[in-house]
Amino acid sequence: MNRREFAMLGVGALAAAVMPVRSMTAAMAASTPAAGAGADALKYVDPALQAAARETLKFAPITSIDAKVLKDMRGMSEKFAGARLPDVPVQEQQVPVGGGAPDVTVYVINARPGDRRPGILHTHGGGYIAGSAKWEVPRLQKLAQEMDCIIISVDYRLAPETTYTGSIEDNYAGLKWMYNRAAQIGLDTTHIALMGESAGGGHAARLAITARDRREVPIALQVLVYPMLDDRTASSRAVPPFIGAIGWGPEANRYGWQAFLGQQPGTSTVPAAGVPARVSDLSNLPPAWIGVGSIDLFVSEDMEYARRLIDVGVPTELYVVPGAFHGFDVIGADTEPAARFTKSKLDALRRAFGK
Repeated sequence: MNRREFAMLGVGALAAAVMPVRSMTAAMAASTPAAGAGADALKYVDPALQAAARETLKFAPITSIDAKVLKDMRGMSEKFAGARLPDVPVQEQQVPVGGGAPDVTVYVINARPGDRRPGILHTHGGGYIAGSAKWEVPRLQKLAQEMDCIIISVDYRLAPETTYTGSIEDNYAGLKWMYNRAAQIGLDTTHIALMGESAGGGHAARLAITARDRREVPIALQVLVYPMLDDRTASSRAVPPFIGAIGWGPEANRYGWQAFLGQQPGTSTVPAAGVPARVSDLSNLPPAWIGVGSIDLFVSEDMEYARRLIDVGVPTELYVVPGAFHGFDVIGADTEPAARFTKSKLDALRRAFGK
């Protein structure tokens, strides 16, 4: 497996969407895309993304997860993390969370003590059950270099070992640490953005709500990249068969939410505290950029979240890419749709940072 193929594991919820390790080799040997809804969905894919979609379909959709599969998924991906850039400094810090919780690890990228530069608090993807801030460091180094900013990436605790109550506090502890040590890391506290992909986008949205409610850290922008926002998608709310058929799909989504919430998703008893889309009041949140593909499983929930933000006066940019699937900007990074998507995202950050 080369690095480009494995990029699906490193960013967004695709880390949790790959098949169990023990069946991967056989599936990758197939010369044609997987049969069923995924193959049928190819007709909805932008022509520029067809090759990336077919590559994605070499990975069979996940239908079940047990402890062994989950361990394999987490451990396998780590060895494929890219090499770090030698000229962009990275520090690893242990941050107290409080309340009897263990300290959380954060990666401090591109700090410059005594300076005043914008900052990003990043939360990684992985369906709430996989992924690691450590794997994201090389990619975030490049982003920090391009944006001339600081990035703090939080290695929050994963589900099912820890439900949303723990990871919310991990991420908020990372944000508070970032804010309180502005002078030491060279942060301009008036220009802090929250950013995450897939489940990381869900964490970023939840963190924006938490920061608003606690009124301790001002946030300039939330950048939600195909965010995982609503447990009702593909549980109590059906989706068309071609939506979510490439990349992250319904089965994986139900498992991720159940692990994260500690209960069955889609029911009336699901706590709003763990699900951004269930929070009734979205007013007074920071401006938002939300990007998603039109055949991503999350497209409807992301569009609805954007509509609700707009309805309460939150400045919101919604960027929907026709014919794009979950993680298309990673596996199809060299395509024109991915380039436009990434440019829109970075332009939103530049505006928020006053650049």
